[in-house]
Amino acid sequence: MRFTIAIDGPAAAGKGTISKGVSAHFGFAHLDTGLLYRAVGRRTLDGEAAEAAALDLKPEDLERDDLRTAHVAQAASKVAVIPEVRAALVDFQRNFARRDGGAVLDGRDIGTVICPEAEVKLYVTATPEVRAERRYLELAGKGSDVSREQVLADVKERDARDMERAQAPLIPAKDANLVDTSELSIDDALAAAIAIVQSRLPQNG
Repeated sequence: MRFTIAIDGPAAAGKGTISKGVSAHFGFAHLDTGLLYRAVGRRTLDGEAAEAAALDLKPEDLERDDLRTAHVAQAASKVAVIPEVRAALVDFQRNFARRDGGAVLDGRDIGTVICPEAEVKLYVTATPEVRAERRYLELAGKGSDVSREQVLADVKERDARDMERAQAPLIPAKDANLVDTSELSIDDALAAAIAIVQSRLPQNG
């Protein structure tokens, strides 16, 4: 069976957690497409040109343990506005999406650009303040020396860059199902997403 679930949304909205939960529930493969851009961003911080890094991206690049830092997140957002980088990574994502057995992809342009024909599209969001608080607690828990004010500023800056870029801006697909996690627990948000997917599976007509 080929069944694609496209999950988009801004940083720290919960789309990664929901994507992993949905893929586990249905037994589908999962790809965090943001890791592709983080891996490219990481390599640019190491001195490589962004396009060259994207063309040469290897599976082991996605397994580095330093891809989840705020520094790399900013680098990822910067390389993601480069058309040549996006083009280099499109085929990888589309091939993953149509693999047998079902696939869940989360990112920022999955439902609009990468997989516009996906059987299910979700747009997971939350207010900037809620997302910044989540990210602050995550970073502080890892020992990062950050302030709530700085994290909120970073979230808003990244939102602006993602939503205002000329190519593949972050916007909900017209037929996406909105999941606002601002006031939902992880369990409730995941349950809402699973219910949407369940209703679209072939056995449900």
